[in-house]
Amino acid sequence: MASRVVLITGGSSGIGKSIGEFLQTKGYTVFGTSRNPDNYPDSKFPIIALDVTLPETIDTCIKEVLSKVSTIDVLINNAGAGITGPIEEIPETEIKRNFETNLFGPINVIKAVLPTMRQQKSGLVINITSIAGYMGLPYRGIYSASKGALELITEAFRMELKAFNIEMCNLAPGDFATNIASGRYHAPVLEDSPYKTSYGATLKTMDTHVDSGGDPNKVAEDILKIITTQKPKIHYKTGAFMQKFSIVLKRILPDKVYEKLLMNHYNL
Repeated sequence: MASRVVLITGGSSGIGKSIGEFLQTKGYTVFGTSRNPDNYPDSKFPIIALDVTLPETIDTCIKEVLSKVSTIDVLINNAGAGITGPIEEIPETEIKRNFETNLFGPINVIKAVLPTMRQQKSGLVINITSIAGYMGLPYRGIYSASKGALELITEAFRMELKAFNIEMCNLAPGDFATNIASGRYHAPVLEDSPYKTSYGATLKTMDTHVDSGGDPNKVAEDILKIITTQKPKIHYKTGAFMQKFSIVLKRILPDKVYEKLLMNHYNL
């Protein structure tokens, strides 16, 4: 029996790399993607060129995978980008770029694999979102919005795909020790900005959370559990207890009480 084929966008580093290496040890045939695959000659699994913001590269990537194997059994939409800053001061071009990467890109990758999965009469799509997508976080509002939108898109997609035996779900990580902070777009802390003090302090807090985050291999283990589940749930969360519990608190607390908790957490 041929091993199941997994395609991971953003598979060259961080969480995507951890997922790919872990699944490969479990017997899966893994393909990752990167905008610059030549930068990763030592990757333990093939890295194919793909930029989720360029639809033509998505189509080329899918064709290349299918030229090597006959199926794509699992798509893991992991490629994403961070963005921070006061919403008032983030350039519109950067807001649009973030949504191109975190929302429109994953949608286009899904659309590209669906014909193959429909022909197979099976398939699984796992969208890597974020616990930040469950709440509007100060100075991370654009990131929260793009990841939250992907959560909702998944809910709608699932119902549309049920007739084709294609499953879809979200996995929302909290903070993990990866290089995401270095790859974020950071709106500059402007000397004359009314947000200078609060944004500057919050930026340091966010980077500290990532630096002290959990082992990304935990995400890989959770991915394997989802893949081996016959009927996956819609939403999964992974991360520190309090990060996951913050979603529960948002559901049960009055809005203003929850808002106050967040502001206290970020010392606002």
